[in-house]
Amino acid sequence: MQREAFGITLEGEVVERITIEGGGLTARFLTYGATLQDLRLAGHDAPLVLGFEKLEHYVSQTYYFGATVGRYANRIAGGSFRLDGQLYQTDRNDGPNALHGGSKGLDRRVWQVADLGKDFLTLKIADPSGTMGFPGSVEISCTFSLKQGGKLAIEMKAKTDRATLVNLAHHSYFNLDDGGEGSILDHRLSVAAMAYTPTDAACIPTGEVLPVAGTDFDFLQPRTIRLRGENRVSYDHNFCVSSARGALRRVAWAQGDKSGVEMEVWSTEPGLQFFAGQFPDVEAPGLGGMHYRTHAGFCLEPQIWPDSPNRPYFPQAVLRPGEVYRQLTEYRFRGPEEA
Repeated sequence: MQREAFGITLEGEVVERITIEGGGLTARFLTYGATLQDLRLAGHDAPLVLGFEKLEHYVSQTYYFGATVGRYANRIAGGSFRLDGQLYQTDRNDGPNALHGGSKGLDRRVWQVADLGKDFLTLKIADPSGTMGFPGSVEISCTFSLKQGGKLAIEMKAKTDRATLVNLAHHSYFNLDDGGEGSILDHRLSVAAMAYTPTDAACIPTGEVLPVAGTDFDFLQPRTIRLRGENRVSYDHNFCVSSARGALRRVAWAQGDKSGVEMEVWSTEPGLQFFAGQFPDVEAPGLGGMHYRTHAGFCLEPQIWPDSPNRPYFPQAVLRPGEVYRQLTEYRFRGPEEA
């Protein structure tokens, strides 16, 4: 366990970096955005996630590298929604829409250390009513634990004093081969979802819920992220795991095509956002000085379905006083020698 200063924000807040170890994993977290900066698996030299060595590179980037996003992860059409008959307008930071809680969402704030041990870290943050346009003051905690068998467990909790929306997600970019120096398009992936939500040009769900069978979204059986015979992909879609939050279960599996390292994603959430990392080449140097190009990493983000406040037949993200929001997600890693 190690705790050290990492930098100072423009607002003068000190950001810490905290290292924990356990279960064959070593992880480094930043209090800025409750961010997973680096993750290593024993026996595999390269980092498993994309990250940066300096705070200013996290502040300048807009693709949520390793962050905890919210208060509402993913998109809300027009940034507006009705709750108990009242219309709310949130910050619109993705064209006309809201993305990951707005321009100063949870990923852009400094969290506080609530508890810390050799193999776990709990960060907390208070999100006041009216921040980014969301009603209700919300107390949020996020506990990262490294467990036997190469498990990174993430438990997110929240309470509110007024009816509001809470939908949190972990936003790491994974590369199971070389840490981001190359492409993830030849990684193999499977997703335990029979349906997905198609989107418009702004990545807002059209409202349809369509079967994956016979489409480019069929990952029921493991296959490469790259579609055979094609050079480009543009996955940034919600896969419909279930109609409501439920028990912890496996929702996805991935494997590096060169390293053989495997990752399972287990979660309680009804949706899984799969983003294939088609961001522009990143100018800032990544971990170890790596240059992250488009498709250097992919995201698997368990969460509520996007734009659910405006789609009453989608799983809902409403949290009321007296209730406790709780999401549990585990990323389970295994080296090729363990397979």
